[in-house]
Amino acid sequence: MGKPTGFLEYNRENARMEEPKERIKHFREFKKYLSREEQQKQGARCMECGIPFCQSGAILGGMASGCPLHNMVPETNDLVYTGNWEQAYLRLSKTHSFPEFTSRVCPALCEAACTCNLNGEPVGTKENEHAIIETAYEMGWVKPQIPKVRTGKKVAVIGSGPSGLAAAQQLNRRGHQVTVFERNDRIGGLLRYGIPNMKLDKSVIDRRVRLMEEEGVVFKTGVDAGKDIKASELQKEYDRVVLCCGASNPRDIKVPGREAGNIYFAVDFLTSVTKSLLDSDLRDNKFISAKGKHVLVIGGGDTGNDCVGTAIRLGAKSVTQLEMMPKAPDTRADSNPWPQWPRVCKTDYGQQEAIAVFGHDPRIYQTTVTEFLKDEKGDVQKAVTVKLESKRDEKTGRMNMVPVKGTEEVIEAQLVLIAAGFLGSQKYVTEAFRVSVNERSNVATKPGEYETSIPGIFTAGDMHRGQSLVVWAIREGRKAAEAVDASLMGYSNL
Repeated sequence: MGKPTGFLEYNRENARMEEPKERIKHFREFKKYLSREEQQKQGARCMECGIPFCQSGAILGGMASGCPLHNMVPETNDLVYTGNWEQAYLRLSKTHSFPEFTSRVCPALCEAACTCNLNGEPVGTKENEHAIIETAYEMGWVKPQIPKVRTGKKVAVIGSGPSGLAAAQQLNRRGHQVTVFERNDRIGGLLRYGIPNMKLDKSVIDRRVRLMEEEGVVFKTGVDAGKDIKASELQKEYDRVVLCCGASNPRDIKVPGREAGNIYFAVDFLTSVTKSLLDSDLRDNKFISAKGKHVLVIGGGDTGNDCVGTAIRLGAKSVTQLEMMPKAPDTRADSNPWPQWPRVCKTDYGQQEAIAVFGHDPRIYQTTVTEFLKDEKGDVQKAVTVKLESKRDEKTGRMNMVPVKGTEEVIEAQLVLIAAGFLGSQKYVTEAFRVSVNERSNVATKPGEYETSIPGIFTAGDMHRGQSLVVWAIREGRKAAEAVDASLMGYSNL
């Protein structure tokens, strides 16, 4: 695939990014992608490696190696190299519902598993994917796929994040009548309000939603299933129900002073900013402001990084980010060989911007908060932090991060954002539909299956597997759609 000597002839080239001090002045996407001609050279770098781990989606060392969607990566890279853009789009569409989303926000599991990593840099598959789908939109190849025959079966999808959208798309194209219920005011779920505009412009979501509406999918916003409409009503009106409500229980920090004002969950902060941007370009002031404040972000990962970048754009006086775990190595450890996912330190866009603005990396490792200190109004003003070390629990044998006595410090914090991950599905939804949950409060199913403990009710995405990536949510939605289709028709051709 690609050019046999391409990986030797061409260096990896990435999209050019706007300089940090310039891009923090706005909330727009800040990547300037390569021309199609330049991108073809990146496709040429895909080597004929024999075993394409890039498309395997295998679990190695406890983490996914390669694309969970099993995109035919070498084939699409080859079609990019030869300039067969329409065929590249058709081939990508066989396995992928929304390349326009993952080509912007996915950490590129395919690239981490690329054979070129052994002696150089991986093929730029993520940006090849972006070029394929955006070229397809530009050329008018992405058209509504309206089913020629309707089955007469009705399916309700609860939640419009990536898993819900993928399930709805597939089931509708099979000929079932699909209605998507979303409790927020706009479609998109995590894509809409959990990911900032500079990573995923919301017009990209709107473009896809319009296509799905043309295909026949019905979207209903401002409807909270389990509250505004009873589960029993949905079960009576629809032949099948698919729960795609996400892992939306944020993990809290239970320390003295937690009740202080100006302490928020990261998702609430990001949602408020995005909604205000969409409603009024921030002119309505209906968002959690970071202007002139010392901001403390508790937690690493993508959400913590998004909080850093958003706070800087809102005019934060300083940003500090606490991470409980030690700093990952800069290069692979011997115990973490290719093609496993590389457990290495990544400095993402938000941290890059903090370095440019404040002169240092905002992250402090092996540290957590033990107390929040309030002012006379009850608002948070400072935080007491403590260093952590790894110790083995004598009873369980597990390694835990425990405080180190004498390492306490007091830092400024007039806005605290908790980005410590999510614990599972929300109780009112699972109770309303009477579905069983596991010990992590995710909706329980048999291994490898998607039907819940209640016949006719299925689940997918983070609500099923726990907090994960957009690409996994899309896979879950597609697989759940296949299971729903088989239960309705006796077989599935999805």
